[in-house]
Amino acid sequence: MATLFISDLHLDPARPQITTLFENYLAGDEVRHADALYILGDLVEAWIGDDDDAELPRRIAEATRAVHDAGVPVYFMVGNRDFLLGEAFARRAGMTLLDDGAVHGVQGRRTLLMHGDVLCTDDVAYQAVRQQVRNPQWQAQILAMPLEARRAFAAQAREDSRKHTGSTMESIMDVNAAAVANAMRQAGVTRLIHGHTHRPAAHAFELDGLPAERIVLGDWYEQGSVLRVTADDVVLRGLATA
Repeated sequence: MATLFISDLHLDPARPQITTLFENYLAGDEVRHADALYILGDLVEAWIGDDDDAELPRRIAEATRAVHDAGVPVYFMVGNRDFLLGEAFARRAGMTLLDDGAVHGVQGRRTLLMHGDVLCTDDVAYQAVRQQVRNPQWQAQILAMPLEARRAFAAQAREDSRKHTGSTMESIMDVNAAAVANAMRQAGVTRLIHGHTHRPAAHAFELDGLPAERIVLGDWYEQGSVLRVTADDVVLRGLATA
């Protein structure tokens, strides 16, 4: 049995092949026989609220609910693109919401789970935006807007994000080593799994004299990316589209 992790799918109607890949993967044997499936944020390119009546949220809910109904727990942690996803959709989709920074036992080892954006402390401009959009009052104001107004707002936010990414050094947008160490130290763990940076890799290092590891999940822009954790092994691999 294995525990599976995915993140940064950025599902969007403009990339239908990735949505199909997601649906097919969740319907496959690996997921249906897993101990659990974790989705660590940025499931979609933009989430405008649990009341969104578009086709994509419906398809996502059907796919994850089927995994839940097959007896496999589905855990979800919001990212910087879907921070407005709430309990109403989670219930419909058969998902259990996790706080960013949750610690779970993964195949017998306490593991810190994060989306990863809060670790990118060198990107001061991004952290200021993150603080604003995670404010419950700000979120309530956005969710009170009509759906079409929220769609326009999300489109503008995506454009602003592209401009920021295009004008910021990659090293600044990566995680800060001290922030990683502090988060793991506070959680009392030697393993961290996160997404956000789109730089899939397993990093081994030393934390307070102990061997530690940070595993970064890949994005789903051109192909899928899955982390499979068993009691004996950790494998990060890609999934090709049809």
